[in-house]
Parts: sequence; structure tokens; C-alpha cells
Amino acid sequence: MPTPNAVAMARALYVARRNHTPIEPFTDVHRSLTMADGYRIQQELVKLLLAEGDRVIGHKVGATSKAMQDLIGLDTPDYGPVLASTVFRDGAEVSVGNFISPKLEAEIGFVLGERLLGPGITPEHARRAISGAVASMEIVDSRIRDWRIRLADTVADLASNGAMVASENVVAVTDFDPRLIGMVLSRNGEPIDAGVGAAALGDPVAVVAWLANVLGGDGVALEPGHLILTGALHAAVPMLPGDHFLAEFDRLGEVRISVCD
Repeated sequence: MPTPNAVAMARALYVARRNHTPIEPFTDVHRSLTMADGYRIQQELVKLLLAEGDRVIGHKVGATSKAMQDLIGLDTPDYGPVLASTVFRDGAEVSVGNFISPKLEAEIGFVLGERLLGPGITPEHARRAISGAVASMEIVDSRIRDWRIRLADTVADLASNGAMVASENVVAVTDFDPRLIGMVLSRNGEPIDAGVGAAALGDPVAVVAWLANVLGGDGVALEPGHLILTGALHAAVPMLPGDHFLAEFDRLGEVRISVCD
């Protein structure tokens, strides 16, 4: 069996992202690829994206619910960068042509006000470092054909991050518990799913602490101004042209996105 080449795999993902054309799962050939291998590929892909002028403005954390972990065979969340080029304003119209197989997830986002560098970060440390929470939606997308992803595939592919939209309303979290934030997602005026903050690792603030500790092992800090997406509060929903999505969050307000060809 050929030796996995992280640089070549990253290049294949880069081309797939650029051309909106899926590739076969790396794990079809390299069955022994691990999460660590996936992150090595991810790091090489990020280098390619930053070299063309993009920049990291935060991180997304995925598989923060037990159901999602069971689905893709994880016992821990995964993460990837949020890139400036993938951020849309609240109410934006997004073309499905910019993606391969996009799905939408409503999530609680946090904006950092202070630097966090693990290890040793607790949820209380994270809470003090958070300047506020925002209503947000992530568009997840897979450059792997038909979402036939195993663990290493999705990690390599920026944790299947496609794009995101967040409200401009940043709400301080000093007087309420983010675990208790309720959310209702509607498509074309009809409620289709709901969730609560505790779906994200039991506490979305704990997601920030987890991420700071994992990245801190590599000497990477979460910086002031970074946006952290803490994981879906419901099952991902396919996006079709003509769809209008509204996510309504307790305390945080609303965020909207429309879908075109």
C-alpha cells in the first residue's frame, strides 16, 4: 500500500475546493489513516489557502454531540479553521454553486475578548475570556464524494467546514447559562428542527476550553476577536436553491440566510 503523502492529499482537497468537484475518500486507499494523519493533511491544506491570501479568523468545532460522534466513529470532537473568505453577513444570499454538497447547521458562536492558551484551560477560564455569544449558522460541505467520510477524511477536509453566517448582535454571557439557550430552525417559514446549547459537549463554553487545550498542545492560542463555532444543535439540513433559513435563539436573537443557484 502506498505511503500516505499529506502534501499531495492537501493539494487534492485544495483543487476540489477550488473546482467544486469531489474526490474519493482518502481512507478508501489508506485504511489506516488516523486522526493525527488527518490533522497533518489539514495543516498542509491551510498553508495552501493562506498562501493565496486567506486568513484564519477563528475555529469551528464539530462532532460535539454524542449522536454525531457515534455516526462517524468518534469519541472526541474535531476542529478546523474558520477562514475569512467563508464568512457571510446575516441575511446573505448564498449560492449552492460555491459548494459541492452543502448542509446547514445552527450553532452558538462565541467571540473571544481575551487570549486563551492551553493546556490547563477550564470552562471557567473560557467563560471569562469570552466577550459575547452570537447566533450563527455553519454551512458544512464535504470535498469527499457523497459524504462518504471516515474520521481522517473529515478532519483533513477542515472538519467539513464550508462557510458560516453570524448575527452582528454580540450578547454578553455574564447573566445566563449558554447550556440553556434554546434554538428553533425554520426553512421557508416552517419550523424543521430545534436544539439547546447543552447539545454541544454538554456546555458550549466547555467546547471553547476543549479547543484551547487541544490547540495549546501545539503552541497555538485562541486570540482576541476569534470566533468559535461550538457545534450543531440539531441534525444537518440539506440546502436547496430557493430555501430561506431562519434560526431563532433564546437570548441571542435571529440569524438568516437565503439560498440561490
